[in-house]
Amino acid sequence: MKKFILGSALAVMMSTAAHAETIGVTMAQFDDNFLTVLRNGMSDYAKTMDGVQLQIEDAQNDVAKQQSQIQNFIASGVDAIIVTAVDTDATAAMSKAAADAGIPLVYVNREPVNVDQLPEKQAFVASEETVAGTLETQEVCRLLNGKGKAVVMMGELSNQGARMRTKAVHDVLATDACKGIEIVEEQTANWQRTQGQDLVTNWLAAGVEFDAVIANNDEMAIGAVQALKAAGRSMDSVVIAGVDATQDALAAMAAGDLDVTVFQDAAGQGKGALDAAIKLAKGEKVEAKVYIPFQLVTPVNIADYQQKN
Repeated sequence: MKKFILGSALAVMMSTAAHAETIGVTMAQFDDNFLTVLRNGMSDYAKTMDGVQLQIEDAQNDVAKQQSQIQNFIASGVDAIIVTAVDTDATAAMSKAAADAGIPLVYVNREPVNVDQLPEKQAFVASEETVAGTLETQEVCRLLNGKGKAVVMMGELSNQGARMRTKAVHDVLATDACKGIEIVEEQTANWQRTQGQDLVTNWLAAGVEFDAVIANNDEMAIGAVQALKAAGRSMDSVVIAGVDATQDALAAMAAGDLDVTVFQDAAGQGKGALDAAIKLAKGEKVEAKVYIPFQLVTPVNIADYQQKN
């Protein structure tokens, strides 16, 4: 009887160990409001699962550092890898390294350049970036009645999301309803609030006139708000638009400073990436692309989103 009990206990322990999963996560940078929500959502979700451990690393916006982190994950024998890419043009090499090692890999939030050629046991979880840029710009066009001057602030140009959101801005402004809006300046502020503030400050100092700021994300949009306020510009005289619906952005909207944002479910993307990684680690099939919808946020429906990101 004792042998039977010991054997049963050992079998349970071995079964538990067999189902334990260690997931290596490399984030583009910790110092980013949206990615912080994504990371926390993933971590909180992992805590609800038995036997799931996350090893989360900060790439500090350094593509070489991120590649090194992936190699270290492979060397340590993790069950799967999750990546928010520093440079989406560098993902083909990351995919190859993971595939050669037989370790599943999931990209989250930032679309890899090789998204249509991902190897077996790899996937992408995010929201469609062109939809964000389209929703944002269509609302700006509506608020301006299809006429005026706009400045565009882009994210990092090495990031596929920035390029796709910006293309969507141009596509919307090329439509008959919106072609009366002219883009007078377009530069990158690298997703950063301080760089967004500096960029708009420089435009104002140079005498650039504009009726709207269309930013690839909320952080840059908030930077624009700060620059305009510092210059004494009335917030009623300009339309400010961003993407992500972060808590800071929603607070700015509630204060009457931000006019448009687009809800991107950061925590939902984190959960979706972890689900995909665990399934792939267990040998299960997942869709190569998993998209979580974007949703337009304005002062009219802001209450529906204030507790989400």
